[in-house]
Amino acid sequence: MNELRSKAKELLDSKAVDLFIGYEEGTRLPRPLIATSAEEADRLIFDERCTGNLAVYLTRKDLAAGGRKVGIVASYYAMRSISRLLDENQLREGAVKVFGLTQDGGLTLFEAIADVKQYLQETPAPSRQVEDEWAKEIAEMSAAERWKYWTGELSKCFKCYACRAACPMCYCTRCIVEVNRPQWLQPWAATMSNMEWQLNRVMHMAGRCSDCGACGAACPLGLPVHIIAHKMTEIVRQNFGEPTETGNVLSTFSPNDKENFIG
Repeated sequence: MNELRSKAKELLDSKAVDLFIGYEEGTRLPRPLIATSAEEADRLIFDERCTGNLAVYLTRKDLAAGGRKVGIVASYYAMRSISRLLDENQLREGAVKVFGLTQDGGLTLFEAIADVKQYLQETPAPSRQVEDEWAKEIAEMSAAERWKYWTGELSKCFKCYACRAACPMCYCTRCIVEVNRPQWLQPWAATMSNMEWQLNRVMHMAGRCSDCGACGAACPLGLPVHIIAHKMTEIVRQNFGEPTETGNVLSTFSPNDKENFIG
């Protein structure tokens, strides 16, 4: 933690970055901190309680996307999001200095996004055992049982869109839920409408989701919406491989794509 504070202060004092995104102690749990001075950087922390994906702040027009130089501390999954945002032209090369939390708990400054990409290629993803077991349990249900499970869970949703707000890849200027000419999704909370929203959301994430779980963690009702994204990510990887710099699974086409879903 002292290393993080020291390096953040050094970057801010030298004007290498205009601000540094990390965590500070909150009332009960850590909360995001955007430090703009060495004094504010003294409040930075990073431990196992800091589970949100801070890359969500990078597409804000008053931060990195607006031309400011930003330092950020990032978990493995946040680094995945940062890499993807660069591929989708939402970040400029050199605009972000990434402090990555490595597998051994150390802190590494990646000078360039290319270094982040290399680290992601060479380093196995942290265990998602809980999510794997949860998804497997649901997959082993009968179709009727799965329908009952998901309608029961998603019927509780009141469309606060915290899942959208927590996701770094949900950066559309105007979301489908805000389009009313035509009205693609019913704006009120109802089981079928809620399911339509989650299916649209997860399809939009196909091949882009970092599998960070921030959507589920943000849900005030604790709905397992991250399990839908987790399962979708697994299916996409099995059928189409890892995302490439040239596009994601729903924005690219290859004659060699598998078509075993066609009956």
